[in-house]
Amino acid sequence: MKFGIGAPIRRKEDPAFVSGRGRYLADHTPADTLWAVFVRSPVAHARFTIGGLDAVRAMPGVELVLSADDVADLGPLPCVGMVANADGTTSPVPRYPVLAEDVVRHVGEPVAMVVATSIAAARDAAEALDIDWDERPAVTDAAAALADGAPQIWPEAPGNVAFDSMVGDPEAVETAFAKADRIVTLDLVNNRLVTNYLETRGAIGRFDPTSRRYHLICGSQGPSVIQRLLAQAVFNRPREDFHVVTPDTGGGFGTKIFIYREYPLVLVAAERTGRPVTWIADRTEHFLADYHGRDNVSHAELALDGKGRFLALKVDTIANMGAYLGQVGPFVPVNGAAMIPGVYRIPAACARVRGAYTNTVPVDAYRGAGRPEAAYLIERLVDKAALETGLRPDVIRRRNFITPSQMPWTTPTDRTYDTGEFDGHMRRAMEVADWAGFKSRLRDSRRRGMVRGIGLATYIEACSGGGPEAATLSLDADGGITVLSGTQSTGQGHVTAYAQIVAERLGIDPARVRVIQGDTDLIPHGSFTGGSRSIPVGGAAVSQAAIKLGERLKAIAADMLEAASEDLEFGDGGIRIAGTDRQVSFAEIAAKAAESGETLSERDSWKPPEATYPNGTHVVEVEIDPATGRIRFPRYTVVDDFGAVVNPLLLAGQVHGGIAQGLGQAVLERTVYDASGQLLTASLQDYALPRADDLPEFAFETRNVPCATNILGLKGAGEAGAIGATPAVVNAIVDALHRAVGITHVDMPITPEKLWRLLNGREAA
Repeated sequence: MKFGIGAPIRRKEDPAFVSGRGRYLADHTPADTLWAVFVRSPVAHARFTIGGLDAVRAMPGVELVLSADDVADLGPLPCVGMVANADGTTSPVPRYPVLAEDVVRHVGEPVAMVVATSIAAARDAAEALDIDWDERPAVTDAAAALADGAPQIWPEAPGNVAFDSMVGDPEAVETAFAKADRIVTLDLVNNRLVTNYLETRGAIGRFDPTSRRYHLICGSQGPSVIQRLLAQAVFNRPREDFHVVTPDTGGGFGTKIFIYREYPLVLVAAERTGRPVTWIADRTEHFLADYHGRDNVSHAELALDGKGRFLALKVDTIANMGAYLGQVGPFVPVNGAAMIPGVYRIPAACARVRGAYTNTVPVDAYRGAGRPEAAYLIERLVDKAALETGLRPDVIRRRNFITPSQMPWTTPTDRTYDTGEFDGHMRRAMEVADWAGFKSRLRDSRRRGMVRGIGLATYIEACSGGGPEAATLSLDADGGITVLSGTQSTGQGHVTAYAQIVAERLGIDPARVRVIQGDTDLIPHGSFTGGSRSIPVGGAAVSQAAIKLGERLKAIAADMLEAASEDLEFGDGGIRIAGTDRQVSFAEIAAKAAESGETLSERDSWKPPEATYPNGTHVVEVEIDPATGRIRFPRYTVVDDFGAVVNPLLLAGQVHGGIAQGLGQAVLERTVYDASGQLLTASLQDYALPRADDLPEFAFETRNVPCATNILGLKGAGEAGAIGATPAVVNAIVDALHRAVGITHVDMPITPEKLWRLLNGREAA
């Protein structure tokens, strides 16, 4: 169909967004709102007491001051992603209170909430609180936190160990290592990141004393998750007592899936003051209060035979959890470790993953959530193996790829890939990137005094699995279709994609399809957006519901046209007898149903039987100026396998955005704590995000193999760019450094200063 699945139509959402008609959280601020300000710890680890509360409560404009004692009836924030230890036990989860109770464990932890008639009055009152801080030693580095003598953060977690898990079969690995001709080792860091979505978090709380219901508006990746956790974990009340709405939301990237401390607190404040209460984070508050991402250190070993074939893989990872366990924080590195074999035929693999408590902001899911860490590890290790064996990077990969004839393939970490033609997209990416012409470009760079390198990464990830998604489709009186979906767009283009799926199934112009998300009263069956699952899973539910609705519409149309249903077809916003011009419009069908009081609405759901496995190859070429360390990306090529594609324009946007984040991690983004636990990079003056002039032009194409486990053939694409980018960029930079000064590894972020020092002998490799 012209505007159906596969059509590159422009986003329906964009005219409103680019003309300033989007309605984000702050646009919903009530006229009679009170304003909330949070008092946050200036130290990383301390016992504290708060004084002067009565005096602050009496200050002009102050309506409410809350400390931990005032909300002692509220439950803690939950950890729903705790993992088992290698011995089968489960470690205790420390209490994560909505306000720190007597000890703070990271800079930025909230100890009090002030509500006033203006932000200025709230800030004045917050500054007037008399807080005594009895500081304790702090530790911010994960490996240091596990060392003997490190400051103890939780009494119930000796040695600061949050969990100690094992993925794979360590005995099989040791057996294979004993037979190896060569063992390649690599120590690497996956640096901590701060999400930095365009729209900072915020929350608006109301309380209805008549219905005794709480109403929360917040930017999120699905209000149903927040509703459920508020009800079950924090308030211990029925889920129906909470109405959560998510309006237009400016970015999420995993970090906005979760419930945060401020959400229940604005609801409590609204109940106690009888007024709406609004809190909007500033950018520094975002750095100090929102979950961070990544922050792993790993030691990896790869066993090979004499011909460069992989025999076994062994990994030891320490994952920084921060001061508390986030909602799925432990699950992220352990689940990600299951992807360490990558696209390779590795007979045995295992990964020990230890979580470490530190005096830092908690770490949780961030775009890719464990899969970027796994892809970075295996792709850097394979490049190191290529250097040590003397094999070209593409040759050693090709020698060890899982082949299409071996699909479905179950890895030694218990992942089953349904499809994949890894050598096919690697060859195509190298062709598009003109890999063969690199030597000529290298000579040109050397003539100009520049350092040049080329690198590639062939990745695979697991996504679009998990529980079911549901959708409800209704025929409206005007002949349009309304879709209710529990997923939540934070910029991906759900409205356009779902409209195209409905157009494909019902022959209607996408402009006539209305998509509603983000309201738990309207959509009680909602789930969330995350893990690249909205279009593959939520879209599948839309497709199924559209098919069911279509069957009902055909039955009515058959009666109206006096024809058999099997002789009818959809098209032009109605149903016609195939091969004729006899047709009834959807509006006419809606009117006919209304005469008998029939509501034309259908709901259906779809649960994926298995995760999907997008994969692809990134080829990156870099040129570095040794005089300044400035790096350019003359060429960036991607060939991906996403299965079927709903909209190529949306797809390219997702890939470009993911690459920007992956490239940012590789060469710019660095979260720095000092020895006392102070976050030194707590603003955009100190934390370097990629800008337009840091990014290259992308050559992007797909070489798709339809997914065998998704009913639409989709594999998911939201996280892929971020997964393939970091290893490809670092492999290219290391290639350049190896050609120039013999360096075989350097940790991210590879900043211009670091490159200048390495190329000019000011820093050891």
